[in-house]
Amino acid sequence: MLIVDRLSVSYGEKLILNNLRVEFASAQVHGLVGLNGSGKTTLLNTLYGFKQPDSGNILYEETPLRRADMSYLETENYFYSNITGREYLGLFRSPNDTYLADDWNRLFGLPLDRLIDGYSTGMKKKLALMAILKQDKPVVILDEPFNGLDIEASKILSMTIEKLREKGRTIMVTSHILESLTTICDTIHYLNEGKIQFSRAKGCFGDIETEVFKDLETAYADMIDKVM
Repeated sequence: MLIVDRLSVSYGEKLILNNLRVEFASAQVHGLVGLNGSGKTTLLNTLYGFKQPDSGNILYEETPLRRADMSYLETENYFYSNITGREYLGLFRSPNDTYLADDWNRLFGLPLDRLIDGYSTGMKKKLALMAILKQDKPVVILDEPFNGLDIEASKILSMTIEKLREKGRTIMVTSHILESLTTICDTIHYLNEGKIQFSRAKGCFGDIETEVFKDLETAYADMIDKVM
């Protein structure tokens, strides 16, 4: 179990996360949704230690969460210049000595011995995913992992997430496409105004879109009527 308890995070005088509390059960896939600016990436960055909280606790298995417990796929990944895909994967440690990049690459079909500088956006996303999978951490954070992937790669990613769940991993996934979460998640959490407004388990996903967008529709309906 990963527990976020009374977490507050700000940038300057702007409060982004406000006394947030949420629990992420182990061996489950957790979706995190929210409108732009709701604080999704701030929450993920704080979990990983990129951002220090103003207050609150983050516990994993009843002890403070460590970066060593996590692997984090950011929305935009950084790659060094003038290195190959294979060299990039070599920067990441694997607890499994039998890890073979070429075996994983049968799924993704990347030119691992070519410079990353020549990779497309989708190819870079696949390479970053391979690095995440190589680390085999108990907590896996995926921020917009489907961005830039074609249909085949998206299906492979969904199947891989299911396998991570079977292995007992705690997985967090964000996506701006709600349907991509409803198919793979056990629970979806809605972040709004710095707090988790609600969490819905599989079987209760039907009303999420209505609940998420009702405030947005109310706010912009009159404006759209005027310009149309």
